[in-house]
Amino acid sequence: MTSESATSPTAGASRKLAQVLAGTSFEDLPDGVIGDVQRSVLDWLGSTMAGAVEAPARIMQRVVGGMGKSEQATVFAAGRAAAGSAALANGTAAHILELDDVHKSSTLHPGAPIISAALAVAEREHATGKAFLLSVALGYDAALRIGEAVNPSHYRFWHPTGTAATFGAAVAAASLLALTSSQMLDALGNAGTQAAGLWEFNADGAMSKHLHAGKAAWNGILSADLAQCGFTGATRILEGERGFFPAMSNGHDPTRITDKLGTRWKISENCFKLYSCCGHTHSAIDTALDLRAQLGWANREASEQVNRIEIDTYGPGFEIVKELNPRSPFRAKFSLAYVATAALLEGRVGLEQFSAERFDAEGVVDRSIAALLPRVRIAVSDQLTARYPAAWPARIRLTLQDGKVLSAGSDYPRGNPENPVSTAGLQQKFRALIEPRFGSGVADRSLDAVQEITHIGDMANAFSNLI
Repeated sequence: MTSESATSPTAGASRKLAQVLAGTSFEDLPDGVIGDVQRSVLDWLGSTMAGAVEAPARIMQRVVGGMGKSEQATVFAAGRAAAGSAALANGTAAHILELDDVHKSSTLHPGAPIISAALAVAEREHATGKAFLLSVALGYDAALRIGEAVNPSHYRFWHPTGTAATFGAAVAAASLLALTSSQMLDALGNAGTQAAGLWEFNADGAMSKHLHAGKAAWNGILSADLAQCGFTGATRILEGERGFFPAMSNGHDPTRITDKLGTRWKISENCFKLYSCCGHTHSAIDTALDLRAQLGWANREASEQVNRIEIDTYGPGFEIVKELNPRSPFRAKFSLAYVATAALLEGRVGLEQFSAERFDAEGVVDRSIAALLPRVRIAVSDQLTARYPAAWPARIRLTLQDGKVLSAGSDYPRGNPENPVSTAGLQQKFRALIEPRFGSGVADRSLDAVQEITHIGDMANAFSNLI
């Protein structure tokens, strides 16, 4: 790993990042980090393959198909396409089910854009499995550090999966192209000027959220390809007077870029989602499930026994999940009231809780949940807000019809490093997504492919024949 000029006190954050990441090899990754990368790839693969048959993914696949034919890279469930187009399609698919990974401090979903870009370039360039895994680790490091540097103020208007993750996708692609540190810097500059993704989609429940991940993957590849050909980018894209930091946050911390850069790998902080909805709801879901278990409910007892549900959460998360009576499956994924109520009533928050027949233009159709929703009160706690984004806490106070009151809370959702899920648990999640759609044989081959990545000589052969 090169580090001389990278540690110069006069070097800017953008240049330091480019120098260290461009000088990192697979041998620099600790064994534990390599394992964390493979876990992230497994989780991404499940979300991508399952998401590829959903309606928004099919729309994107049709559009990608009209961009011209190419055999460069896999488009899951839709053949092959040019690398950028494949990354656009797969990145979009990976983000649809709301089961893709998330990182707390940066508040972004790294896998959908970064791994989608990395796989597409790795297939096109016939890279080894080790080169692919390295590119993913480097991409996560760039995206998560940049996301942390501008969070939490950035999050008010900007979706970091579309913004900060564009840098990560560019770094992953640049790594696979073996770009020099100067070229890596150009790739970052080209990525930063394309980084976008506004939260306004949430007001309409629009498909734009999925587009953010796909477009970040596309833009990342474009940025690296341009840099390889000598197309220059801003050399101070992060810290410059009109760069990413001042333009897209009202308070940033550039030290988050260089803190233990090259020695502490951000991918090991990755969080895996166990519920198919916004991550800001997951601590409350865990808490609701714990309360249900404590009460010994086996069916829908909550509909008769609950008088009031009071939920305390943190401010930035509340702004995303405050809808009380969602009118579509997508809106339900961003309704803290709905998912907490579903958890209490049904003991799970899986894909079936977001089926289309549960909602209409007036709101929730399910009678039991609809009856409970008016009893839900959500409040923003200053104390919990102060702990965000390092923690994503929630507290629930449950008042029963007989006057009994129960309280519980969680700071870290299940699947976070502080509350981890095992590799076996991730494999179980993968099978639950893949087997109903493609069969057990595809699930088996997919799991084997991920396990064998470090031994693969050509990534074009890794996942191309799964579906």
